[in-house]
Amino acid sequence: MTRCNIGCIFFCVIFLWTSPLVHAQTAPFKKGETIRFAVKQSVVKVGEATLVFKGETYREGKKYTLIVFTAKGFNFYDEERIFVDAKTFLPQVVMRDLNIFGGREQIMEEYDHAAGTIKVTKMLEGHEPTSVIIEKKGPVDNIYGFIYRYRMQEKLVKDEKFDVRLPTLDLKISGVKDVEFKAAGKMYKAVLLNSVPSKYSIWMDKSEKRLPLRIGGAIGIANTVMTMIDYKE
Repeated sequence: MTRCNIGCIFFCVIFLWTSPLVHAQTAPFKKGETIRFAVKQSVVKVGEATLVFKGETYREGKKYTLIVFTAKGFNFYDEERIFVDAKTFLPQVVMRDLNIFGGREQIMEEYDHAAGTIKVTKMLEGHEPTSVIIEKKGPVDNIYGFIYRYRMQEKLVKDEKFDVRLPTLDLKISGVKDVEFKAAGKMYKAVLLNSVPSKYSIWMDKSEKRLPLRIGGAIGIANTVMTMIDYKE
């Protein structure tokens, strides 16, 4: 694993939701919900990850909803604190703490959706912070913000289509088929979402919890997927 993979591992995917969405009356998740994943490359487990819904929080006097994603494995640690808008789940600030083979760095992403810019600041140990501006007109998303917003739908069905906007690439993602999928020792009825071009796949539980059962393609290593192994409300 090289430093060039850091921006890809677990977090490189950014989606923009554009399809009509019918909100459920009650959110299928609440503060403290924790989803644990096994991270595998082919059939070999290379680490674990957790996705925690922290709920309402404040940062520098502003109110957000906080989602925390943490990945741990051999010689890597990656934590992403995603401050999203409570209604849209669009990212406002993302703070990442990385330690890859002992090389630690921190990254902050600040989103200005109206201006169509993302300010990315990197802080390496022993170096001055550096910043770049990514220009992308219209709002952009974070994969985990997208997942929580998608879970807010009244019902998950196949044939739904979404525009997918990354900083450097636009994709289409759609629900292609209904499947049965086993995760955390239980069989689920799910809908499989695939992207075109073929880069990302997400298996979403169709029960009232609407859990992300498996995420493929969000990790920048070939044949690597995250599969749910535990869920706690």
